[in-house]
Amino acid sequence: MNKLEEQSLLDGKPKKILTRKAVRNAFKLTAHLANLLPTGSVLTFQTLVPVFTHAGTCRTKSSQVLTLILLVLCGISCFVLCFTDSFRDSKGKVRYGIATFSGLWVIDGSSLVLPEGANMYKLKFIDVLHGLLSLVVFGTIAVFDKNVVSCFYPEPSKNMENLLSILPIGVGVLCSLLFCVFPTTRHGIGFPLSEK
Repeated sequence: MNKLEEQSLLDGKPKKILTRKAVRNAFKLTAHLANLLPTGSVLTFQTLVPVFTHAGTCRTKSSQVLTLILLVLCGISCFVLCFTDSFRDSKGKVRYGIATFSGLWVIDGSSLVLPEGANMYKLKFIDVLHGLLSLVVFGTIAVFDKNVVSCFYPEPSKNMENLLSILPIGVGVLCSLLFCVFPTTRHGIGFPLSEK
C-alpha cells in the first residue's frame, strides 16, 4: 500500500487520485457522447433500409425513391432532435419541447416555460452545430451502408471500396471529437432526465 492510500484510510475518506478522476471523466464523456450521436435515427434506418432496398438489390425505381425518402426523413429527425430540450413543470412532470429563437415550444402545449427561464432554452449556434454534426454522422453511416451502396452504386471501384471502409471511421472520430470539445446543455428526447 502506498503512502497516499494509507493517508486516505487514516482520514476516513478516499483521496481523489488523478487516474480515477481521468477514468471517471472519460466514462462521463462517453455516456454524453452516446446521447449526442444519432442512435435513434440510425437504428430506424438500419431496421428499414433492407426492406426498402430489397436487401440492396433495388429491383425498381420506386425502391430507390423510397430509400431516398427514408434517408431524408431519418436525416431530418436526426437534425431536429438536436433542438429538443426538457424541463420540469410546476407539478414536477418532465415536459419536452423544441428550442426556437424565442424560447422553448412545448410539444404537447400543456404547460409553459416561466419567462425568467425562457432565455435558457433559446436556440443557439451550438445547437445548429450539433444538428449539422449529427446529420453528417448519420449521413456518413447511411450513405456507406452496404444496402444503400448496392442499391445506388452496385459495382464500386477499388478506390470507392477503400473510401467506403475508411471514411465512416474518420468522420465518426472527427465529429465525436467536436461533440466533446463543444458540448451541449440540452436534455432532449432520448437524453437522461436533468435535475432542472
